[in-house]
Amino acid sequence: MAYIVVLAWAVQAAFGLSLLTSWARRARGQNAELVLPHILMMVAFLVPWSLFLATSAVAWGWLGVAILLTFIGFGDATMVRRSRKVTGQTNPSLRDYVPAVKVALSGRLGWRVIVHALMAPVVLIPAIVVCIAATAAA
Repeated sequence: MAYIVVLAWAVQAAFGLSLLTSWARRARGQNAELVLPHILMMVAFLVPWSLFLATSAVAWGWLGVAILLTFIGFGDATMVRRSRKVTGQTNPSLRDYVPAVKVALSGRLGWRVIVHALMAPVVLIPAIVVCIAATAAA
């Protein structure tokens, strides 16, 4: 199952790369403070996860999960900002998250955003399950 995480990550990264290309062409650096850390750390996730696969040291797996948990939020914040722009909302609040997910899943942010967003739990949840199982077995 630990290798399924890598496969799911690769699928999500492919869609992320496609979104990055569009962002670089059209957004002119908008939301760079969210997009760039999100990309950097999502790629950086592979370092501790690969070390976990190579060594079976659970701490590396949990570090990978911590990176995912922390930096998926940067992508989520970008989605919220984009959905506010699409819907014309100007009053930001935490309550914007659920409407932003609805906007994203409706296709108003593009089909690639739908796939990329839906792949996040496909990567994260198995990574957590693998780490819990490895911790229990240790």
